[in-house]
Amino acid sequence: MAQKLSKKSKVAVKPVKSAVTKKGALTMPKEFFSGLGRRKTAVARVRIWSGKQEMVVNGKPISEYFKGDVFKKTYNAPFLATDSLGQFTGSVKVAGSGLMGQVDALVHGIARALIKVNPEGYKQVLRDKGFL
Repeated sequence: MAQKLSKKSKVAVKPVKSAVTKKGALTMPKEFFSGLGRRKTAVARVRIWSGKQEMVVNGKPISEYFKGDVFKKTYNAPFLATDSLGQFTGSVKVAGSGLMGQVDALVHGIARALIKVNPEGYKQVLRDKGFL
C-alpha cells in the first residue's frame, strides 16, 4: 500500500481499511448497549444489540469459545431471567482468569448491558437472581 504524507505534519499516514467483514463476522450497529463484567481476574467487555445471530467472543462464536451445556446454561441465564432470550446478539472481548471466571464475568457484563436496555424492568429482576 502506498502511504500518503499529511499536509501539516509531513508524517506518513496509512489509509484506513474498508469496513468489509469476514464471512460470519458480526457488523456492529450504531446503537448498542455496553456492560463491563468482572470476576476475580477476568474482565469481559460486552456490547449487545437487537438481533438473532449468535454472540461472538474474542472473534469466535460463543458456542465454540464456551463449549458445553453448563457454559450455555450459564451465559443464557440473564436472558432467561428477563425473558429476552433470542432477542439480542452481541460481541464480547474477554481476558484473564480461566474459562469459569470468564463466563462469570460475561454474565455480569450481559446483566449490566441489559439494565441499560430497560432500567426499570430488568434491574430488580437481575439483582434478585444474583447477576449484579
